[in-house]
Amino acid sequence: MATPYEEIEVAGRTVRISNPDKLYFPERGFTKRDVVRYFLAVGDGILGALRERPTTLERWPGGVVPGAKLSTRGEARGDAFYQKRVPKGAPPWVETARITFPSGRTADEICPTELAVVAWAVNLGTLTFHPWPVRRPDVDHPDQIRIDLDPQPGTDFSDAVRIAPHVRALLHELGMEGWPKTSGGRGLHVYVPIEPRWTFVEVRRALIAFGRELERRLPDAVTISWWKEERGARVFVDYNQAARDRTIASAYSVRPTPRALVSAPVRWDELENVVPEDFDLVTMPKRFDEVGDLHEELTRHAFSIEPLLEMAERDERDHGLGDLPYPPDYPKMPGEPKRVQPSRARKA
Repeated sequence: MATPYEEIEVAGRTVRISNPDKLYFPERGFTKRDVVRYFLAVGDGILGALRERPTTLERWPGGVVPGAKLSTRGEARGDAFYQKRVPKGAPPWVETARITFPSGRTADEICPTELAVVAWAVNLGTLTFHPWPVRRPDVDHPDQIRIDLDPQPGTDFSDAVRIAPHVRALLHELGMEGWPKTSGGRGLHVYVPIEPRWTFVEVRRALIAFGRELERRLPDAVTISWWKEERGARVFVDYNQAARDRTIASAYSVRPTPRALVSAPVRWDELENVVPEDFDLVTMPKRFDEVGDLHEELTRHAFSIEPLLEMAERDERDHGLGDLPYPPDYPKMPGEPKRVQPSRARKA
């Protein structure tokens, strides 16, 4: 007989887990209980990734079953969804942070401060946590640049890995350092801690400059084109991940894949020898016991983005390269080019 609920103690808090035997990953036989235990096993890591950050919850209350889909702006009737506002009935120890969307509307998002909040969110079906690149004391000035290497059709994780040394070399030229992690899918993320004194617009401009320079050095392997028809079989540097309200799956998050893969911090020197499938609900706790939190050092650094902003100024002055399109749901931004697909613009 299935257990209707159980209560667990998490650092002095009692967290109720409903339907702990519910299958969340039928291909592997993993239950909700298994997911909770996973996050507790990597507790210092997931809390380090989320602490004091406004966080969107990606909830899969029915599990990652065949045919399950994530709701989007275009299709809101999916089986899973993003929770941007703190759910009703949250315990008083679930703290929040008020953030402002590009539209000007505001919301109180959960802001994890203790591991019990993670367990509570997992009970709601949360698999993937999407923290903002800001902390609660100052939600308008990012403290991270997140470089998203997104393989396009015809490329895969190995292509992102081949680009990674060039990413690090460019960062070193700029007096910066980055910390990589797998996305839990085909991509690779590199986190760069920065001083929290620039706006989202300025940080996005800095990331555009970084992407353009990387594209100049590796034109056959890297693209920064927003339009898919122009990307080809290259790895896209998604500069709009630096736009306000755009987030990346946190380190240690579980991804909604049949094999229950997770987003795993990795060392630069091991990138060539790993694949996303190496890291899942079973293997990650063992790895965490061995290597600890490889992203813990992020909190010890804060780099200036002035060199990148100077690069952006040179791009505009010497090459006439200004802003690039924002995502379609954003209000029109000053200096932004037309959001028209190039093939459609030519027809017009």
